[in-house]
Amino acid sequence: MKTSDFNFDLPPGLIAQEPKINREEARLMVIDRSSGQIVHRQFSDIIEFLHPEDILVLNDTRVIPARLWFQRKDAPSQIEVLLIRPLTDKRWICYVSPGKKAQVGSELVHSSLSLKAKVHEILPQGERLIDFEWTENKHFLSVIEKLGKTPLPPYIHSDPDQWKDYYQTVYAKKDGSVAAPTAGLHFTQSLLQKIQAKGTAVSYLTLHIGPGTFKPVKVENLEDHCMDEEFYQLSPELATEINQRKKQGGRCIAVGTTVTRTLESLAKSGIVEASEGSTKLFIRPPPILTKLWIAW
Repeated sequence: MKTSDFNFDLPPGLIAQEPKINREEARLMVIDRSSGQIVHRQFSDIIEFLHPEDILVLNDTRVIPARLWFQRKDAPSQIEVLLIRPLTDKRWICYVSPGKKAQVGSELVHSSLSLKAKVHEILPQGERLIDFEWTENKHFLSVIEKLGKTPLPPYIHSDPDQWKDYYQTVYAKKDGSVAAPTAGLHFTQSLLQKIQAKGTAVSYLTLHIGPGTFKPVKVENLEDHCMDEEFYQLSPELATEINQRKKQGGRCIAVGTTVTRTLESLAKSGIVEASEGSTKLFIRPPPILTKLWIAW
């Protein structure tokens, strides 16, 4: 299975640079798996395709303003720091660009002067362990809410601050992602209430999306691609609810690849187990299915 098997043309004009203000008005493509028929609907119509016995599982992670800009204490050059995940409140694993300007011991200063950083270690894949210091008596996430920028995919060129509220799901709750679980962006609280009123369960797990979501697949053989590790959390209550709904003939519907990665990492013999940890699962079709899909 080659990366080139998935090549397709995507004209830049078809990449939306602004979100739909009314989330439910986004377009929805529905594929009938038995016939292969494709129909185009509005996202609010998704309720028609859900059954009362089903369970809809969403990712309640929240995007943090993980992009920060510093200058080296001994040089005027600008350095971008992208937070990946914390080891403690003050020590984070980060990507740094340009990396050559952030060696072990490098001291970095934010333009606000209230935030400082020091490179503690360079990890095997080039990430930096960075220690942060700040003057305010607050947790680090409260500090970066004022100083950081929301990371957006490289194909979105609009100001991230302009749309940052729309780049969160309406049910975002737990801080930790550097990208939104975009499959859930078009749900509204009203739509979720209508889904629940139908009898469909609406439940949440957490997977904090890392910067690997922005990284291109550079290998030609997909078997050689290594996914970044991402933290997940699935509660015993959710595991019980999923297993009960499936036992009663309902479907477990994963909203997006982040939910799918978590569920498939924890499913054994069709049973989902509660757990907390990290996954590097790479979702891809088996080679024979890829060839059939291409032919179709």
